[in-house]
Amino acid sequence: MTDERDAVQKKTFTKWVNSHLSRVSCRISDLYNDLRDGYMLTRLLEVLSGELLPRPTRGRMRIHCLENVDKALQFLKEQRVHLENVGSHDIVDGNHRLTLGLIWTIILRFQIQVIKIETEDNRETRSAKDALLLWCQMKTAGYSEVNIQNFTTCWRDGLAFNALIHRHRPDLIEFHKLTRSNATHNLQLAFNVAEQHLGLTKLLDPEDVNTENPDEKSIITYVVSYYHYFSKMKALIVEGKRVGKVLDSCIEAENIVNRYEALASDLLDWIEKTIAVISNQKFANSLTGVQQQLQAFTTYCTIEKPIKFQEKGNLEVLLFTIQSKLRANNQKPYVPHDGKLISDINKAWERLEKAEHERGVSLRKELIRQEKLELLAQRFDHKTTMRQAWLNENQRLVSQDNFGYDLPAVEAAMKKHEAIEADIASYEERIGVVVELSAEMESEGYYDIRRILARKENILGQWKLLKELVAGRRTRLEKNLALQKIFQDMVYMIDWMEDTQVQLLSKDYGKHLLEVEDLLQKHSLQEADIAVQAERVESLNKAALKFTTIEGKE
Repeated sequence: MTDERDAVQKKTFTKWVNSHLSRVSCRISDLYNDLRDGYMLTRLLEVLSGELLPRPTRGRMRIHCLENVDKALQFLKEQRVHLENVGSHDIVDGNHRLTLGLIWTIILRFQIQVIKIETEDNRETRSAKDALLLWCQMKTAGYSEVNIQNFTTCWRDGLAFNALIHRHRPDLIEFHKLTRSNATHNLQLAFNVAEQHLGLTKLLDPEDVNTENPDEKSIITYVVSYYHYFSKMKALIVEGKRVGKVLDSCIEAENIVNRYEALASDLLDWIEKTIAVISNQKFANSLTGVQQQLQAFTTYCTIEKPIKFQEKGNLEVLLFTIQSKLRANNQKPYVPHDGKLISDINKAWERLEKAEHERGVSLRKELIRQEKLELLAQRFDHKTTMRQAWLNENQRLVSQDNFGYDLPAVEAAMKKHEAIEADIASYEERIGVVVELSAEMESEGYYDIRRILARKENILGQWKLLKELVAGRRTRLEKNLALQKIFQDMVYMIDWMEDTQVQLLSKDYGKHLLEVEDLLQKHSLQEADIAVQAERVESLNKAALKFTTIEGKE
């Protein structure tokens, strides 16, 4: 059994040594013979430790071999490796048992002692072998058919090897299909998968494990290769996660930078466009239009601007976040492009607020002006409505020639007409107020000035017509008055002639001579008076004829 164990150990250790020497393109064929010159032993220690050992002495003589092996052993002592009963001559002489012991010692030092297992309490101190056993137990926990208590018989059925692989790479083995009774298949599967997919040298064969007394050191040597591979894989995963986290952080920082650039550009564009809009001092030429502009400006101040102000604050927070992430990743600080610095945005914002203030002042002034114009328009409309009603009434009044049919009636109509003329003359000042209001609105550029001017011209036209009607009525009144006076004189004349005729017919000429003489004398006077009255009648006839002719022409 000892010889068999040594044979298994030799094969396992040889493969183990070669798995490490392959990194420096070296290889041994016989463990006992190929380590005797100390050269391969030195190369193995250099690979395992990562350090350079003293260069081997050239030569094939025993003294050279002893010197080289002694250098290797001395290095192990410096590494605090306890070498009990092992001397350089034992290795040079090819002592089987001590050569195997040396290799096992090296395996313990560089492969097993580095194992660290974190327990829940993290207080218990374990030997390297116990630590490896604990690792195996932790990794195979949950596999009901696997119960690792040692490094010998617990591995015979091959399930433990497959469980270790399945725990870390479940994609390589269908563990649920394995059975305890098929040990050779299980072992062969685990060894092949480990070699082909994990790159682990097949240190054992199924028959080396599936025996009554498997060699503990050989199994430990092979299992420890699993530990280092999966620990390295875990470390790579952790490192990958860390690198990935750094990369993610860098990518996130870059994305935030791009976002900052985009948001800064959008905000600056909005500021410039808004300044261009609110700096335009052209207002709607109406009260309603200015009120709408003021409402839009109020909406901007209370709704749109606060949102952009919040975006401005978010940009500052975003820039601080970028700088923090870059510092955390030991990267150089981010400097925004020219024009996109926070100071540039603040300056643009100050220009915006200045333009906003000017816009607000101008809008309110324009609103006051438009309100004044609207009040003037209302006053104008009110006054023109009253003037129009007055003009219509007076035009109707002066268009009526109800002078009467006698001199007293015409004289009364003349007095009434003179009162109308006085009233119209006093109303001219009120017509002037309408003209003044329209002139003021025209000078201020009232939006509905065409209607105002049209209404003013209508009032002035009606006023002119009224004055013409009044003047015409006066002319007709004066003529009517003159005619009535002629008519009155004619009435007086007719009355006189009738009285004279009566007197003449009623006289008695035969009574007395003296009376006759007196009558003749009176008659002569009457004849003279009749001649005068005849001339007067002729003048009245001519005047009546002339008046009748004028009336017919008119």
